[in-house]
Amino acid sequence: MAQQTASASGVTKVYRVEGFTCANCAGKFEDNVRKLPGVIDAKVNFAAAKITVTGEATIAELEEAGAFERLKVVPEDDAAGVLEDRERGVASFVRRNAELIAGMALLLAGTLARLAPGDGRAAAAALLAASIVVAGHRLFRAGLKNIARLDFDMRTLMTVAIIGAAAIGEWIEGAVVVVLFALSEALERYTMERARRSIRGLMELAPREALVLRNGRETAVRADEVAAGDTLIVRPGVKIAADGIVESGVSSVSQAAITGESLPVVKAPGDEVFAGALNGDGLLHVRVTRPARESTIARIISLVEEAQAKRAPAQTFVDRFAKVYTPAIIALAALIAVVPPALSGGGWLDWLYQGLSVLVVGCPCALVISTPIAIVSAIGGAAGRGVLIKGGIHLEQLGSVKAVAFDKTGTITRGEPRVTDILPLEESTDRRDALRIAAALEGRSGHPLAAAVTRAALDEGIDYAGILVENFVSVTGRGILGDAEGARCAIGSPEWIRTELCPRHSNSVWDDPVRRLREEGKTALVVARNGEAVAVLGVTDEARPECREAVGGLRALGVRKIVCLTGDNRFAAAAVAREAGIDDVRAGLLPEDKLEAIRALEAECGPVAMVGDGVNDAPALAAATVGVAMGGAGTDAALETADIALMGDDLRKLPYAIRLSRKTLAVIRQNIAFALLVKLAALLLVVPGWLTLWIAILSDMGATLIVALNAMRLMRVRE
Repeated sequence: MAQQTASASGVTKVYRVEGFTCANCAGKFEDNVRKLPGVIDAKVNFAAAKITVTGEATIAELEEAGAFERLKVVPEDDAAGVLEDRERGVASFVRRNAELIAGMALLLAGTLARLAPGDGRAAAAALLAASIVVAGHRLFRAGLKNIARLDFDMRTLMTVAIIGAAAIGEWIEGAVVVVLFALSEALERYTMERARRSIRGLMELAPREALVLRNGRETAVRADEVAAGDTLIVRPGVKIAADGIVESGVSSVSQAAITGESLPVVKAPGDEVFAGALNGDGLLHVRVTRPARESTIARIISLVEEAQAKRAPAQTFVDRFAKVYTPAIIALAALIAVVPPALSGGGWLDWLYQGLSVLVVGCPCALVISTPIAIVSAIGGAAGRGVLIKGGIHLEQLGSVKAVAFDKTGTITRGEPRVTDILPLEESTDRRDALRIAAALEGRSGHPLAAAVTRAALDEGIDYAGILVENFVSVTGRGILGDAEGARCAIGSPEWIRTELCPRHSNSVWDDPVRRLREEGKTALVVARNGEAVAVLGVTDEARPECREAVGGLRALGVRKIVCLTGDNRFAAAAVAREAGIDDVRAGLLPEDKLEAIRALEAECGPVAMVGDGVNDAPALAAATVGVAMGGAGTDAALETADIALMGDDLRKLPYAIRLSRKTLAVIRQNIAFALLVKLAALLLVVPGWLTLWIAILSDMGATLIVALNAMRLMRVRE
């Protein structure tokens, strides 16, 4: 995950930004950075709190561009631990909110001075004016600049309202508006940072140091200095610093942060491990396959942050609405301030006060934040549970799915065939001897079925490795043969064995067992020795144990149609689908057939989700409303091609993701409706003349806080 790249137009760097409170502020920061002399282009990701700058700009220049919001900028490479450290502790909180705290103190002092016996109005006004200046000077500077540019946003509204309050002598209310607005922004900043930390916390999973074996010596190095090919020494209780393959050692490894698996997984030589996973009680030597910067967890973080930047349809609607809403509020406030007193011939100050209150209550903070904080919370929460959702649009679409299509091999099944039956064809044949010969031959093959046979032999404690196999021949798609222990031995499909090696078996004794195995959805392999068939092996790729539960969960959510699309034969497909609880099976399909099946499902039922391996099912995944890839952890294709990736190969995550999607849409609708209803209710108070600046700011602040807290509930949605 490179954070600095060269382009035809200049150097591109990525920076972390601390201090964003709203998308509008992020947009202004982006515009300001673009105007810097050495900058060619700039792009802000508000949800991830990042900016990508093409060209030359110093940290000081970037922070000056964000001075209106007191933004702090740190290079992406140095951000780990820097911004987070700033966010911790009481001292840090006081430092970042010193002006707000001072403004609150001055407001309290001014209020007490006004309530004190005697003539303390002048002192009170001075203290309240100081409160306005201390807590609101940054707001005023931004608001006045906006007025000069005819740029009407929430800061413009608040600036006009506060200046107007001061002009008519409402010092205490003006000060309350300033302080509460500053407090509201601080709360927005806090809630957005909480949501962002759901992803940023993943960065801290991988250790910053690693122990590597170099020149025969153990050497401690920075994690970002670990290169592909290095050997990591992973001690018990230590986190793995980079993706790699176990070279030696056996240990249980917790990889919950990457895959969402709740239980540790036993890792042995040849197994893949991921950066950020926690080693258990064993010592592991791991050969690094990717440096830390390109690890699975780094790619997950990068993709999730990109996803958070992609606007959902609901967010796009809110942004369009806000562009119309804000000028409309300004126009309404002006009409309220001018028309009634002009018609009645008096009461100018009272109606001006009402107009100022309308400006405050019309501030669109709650409306603007309603959608992005929900999207950020949902995507971040899902990533922490092993579900990678690559954009707000995919999050929304998933909730509308009416049909789900599953690939079979590697999706419904584990993708790990195993031997289930060993059927000797003669009483004199020993089943262990037949399996030993089969394993000796298959041990020279790389076919997936070969691994099933050798694994079965090892499970039964059969030593086949010492058998010498000569004149080995592999016939693609049919079988293998070779000379072993003085006999010509073979294993392969019944048809090949019969026609090529055992012609005497024209009416073969294996017909019945082969037929039975195939009707059970299993692959039949015949073992032969010196032209005589000695045994039939049944091999199957069983359904994942959680598949039936996942299918039940989908049906409980109202998914109308669940189908299995596979290129396998109908017997095998039907057997697996039956085990998984799927009734509709379509077998013998080519990739283009799966594509047509997806289109037919969409025409019949509506939005369709396709669940596959991210490679073989690429056309169907692309055609579906939402493409869901299995095996995201460590799989580039799954991470890159699908809209959603189930990182831990757990199909039960799919119903969870659909529930999360629907919950997110519900929360967004709740937030928008609540924000608008609060505004409407407050505005209706204008009719009897009951609207005050107190009510206006409390309604705006309250709505913003409730909207943010409601959205953050999405991080706690359970599977």
